[in-house]
Amino acid sequence: MSDNGSGFWAKLKRPSVKYSLLTLLSVGFASGVFFWGGFNTAMEATNTLEFCIGCHEMKDNVYQEYKTTIHYSNRTGVRAYCSDCHVPKDWTHKMMRKIQASQELYGKVMGTIDTKEKFEAKRLELATHEWERMKASDSRECRNCHSFTAMDIEKQKKRASKMHTIGQEENKTCIDCHKGIAHHKPKNMPEEKDEDDDGGNSF
Repeated sequence: MSDNGSGFWAKLKRPSVKYSLLTLLSVGFASGVFFWGGFNTAMEATNTLEFCIGCHEMKDNVYQEYKTTIHYSNRTGVRAYCSDCHVPKDWTHKMMRKIQASQELYGKVMGTIDTKEKFEAKRLELATHEWERMKASDSRECRNCHSFTAMDIEKQKKRASKMHTIGQEENKTCIDCHKGIAHHKPKNMPEEKDEDDDGGNSF
């Protein structure tokens, strides 16, 4: 058995007499392009709104809340989709996020949030994980569209201008103040100073 195995690996290492090196390289390159194209297409498919709300846990809960926010409908017609806020754009962090998200399939399979009541009971835990992720990345996904350097603070509403000035001075990140910007805050979350009543309405 071991001799057959050794012979197999020896054949793989031996130069081909039937096909030229150029042919082998061309086939390898084409296969690589095909695989990468398919892989990237699949990754992009998992970033669509349709995919994100494909289960009723999302469609019946946070999606309904999101549709009432400035990120869904606004005077400029610019819409931020689920992946814009929850999936990094650079390849390395995107892959890390996708691997992390695959663990969330466990909740789907086990039915831990398959009713409105179960979802609300877990909302604080789910939200806290996402807030912590965003805090750790300095609100990276928020900054794909919003940044202090691009803001004209003098043109903002008085309250927004004041809070953004304080935020810069105190080295705050977006999620420190804007926890309720796209989804409802958990009803049982600890009391904190509410700084985002109209923080997103200056889109």
